[in-house]
Amino acid sequence: MTASLAAAGAAGTAPGPGPGPAPARATATPPATPAPAPARGARGARGSALLSRTAVNAVLLLVAAYALMPLAWLVLAATKNRRDLFATDPYALGDFSLLGNLGEVFTYNDGIFGRWLANSLLYTVVGSTLSALISVACGYAFHAYEFRHKEKLFGVVLAGILVPATVLQLPLYLMASAAGAVNTYWSYLVPALVNPFGVYLARVFAEGYVPDEVLAAGRVDGAGELRLFAHVSFPMLWPGFVTIFLFTFTAIWNNFYGALTMLNDERLYPVSLGLFMWNRSVYQQPELYPLVITGSLVAVVPLVLAFLGLQRFWRSGLTAGAVK
Repeated sequence: MTASLAAAGAAGTAPGPGPGPAPARATATPPATPAPAPARGARGARGSALLSRTAVNAVLLLVAAYALMPLAWLVLAATKNRRDLFATDPYALGDFSLLGNLGEVFTYNDGIFGRWLANSLLYTVVGSTLSALISVACGYAFHAYEFRHKEKLFGVVLAGILVPATVLQLPLYLMASAAGAVNTYWSYLVPALVNPFGVYLARVFAEGYVPDEVLAAGRVDGAGELRLFAHVSFPMLWPGFVTIFLFTFTAIWNNFYGALTMLNDERLYPVSLGLFMWNRSVYQQPELYPLVITGSLVAVVPLVLAFLGLQRFWRSGLTAGAVK
């Protein structure tokens, strides 16, 4: 048994066939990862977004064309004489007669059109300024003060927005007639001072622009309420004031029905009512047709200038209150 164990030990320790290089270990090579194929879902999403933008831009172009085509016709028609106005295509150019047409507009009937234009500027500038100031003061009061039935009163103001202006013309006419103010500047100007929508906007602006902490600090420093409004709050509310002014300016400038109800003297007419009276007479006096078109073009200019001159204020004011 001892010999067997010795023989087994000798066999286990016997040298091998000879020295040689150690066998190399086999390393597993990972399979190559295939390049990812472009995702069909991403391409579909990009195509859908492009299609959506194209559709939206097409709709916007149609809306812009619909809005600008009448203005383009007005500009082109105002440059034509009476013969080209009816003999040429509506969007074709004719003999350039704009300066002559303007001269006829401002000299016809002793220059009554210039008086109408001045009346419109008086009504709109004075009325819009006072109306915007009243609206801002009321909106500021709804924001800055607590008083009894405040929200109920503000609900009444909101209800006034829902009432069409034409519904109020007959009651306003009866009130002006009882006061003896019919056919005066006041009968057209005073109703324009009341603007429920302006009060609503002014409160929104005040909540977005005038922090309560500023008002509290001003009262601690001894500022009175009138001074606090005029010197602290009103400068903050200036974008809101300009926005309400522009909205009211447009509304008063285009207030044809109010002028038709209240005014009988053509020397008091605004430009919208005056052009209507000219247009009503074109069948008896065809020479008035170019005057109506050119006068309409002139009547658009103050609105365009007002918006271009004050756009940096009202554009910033439109976002007031959007973010808390």
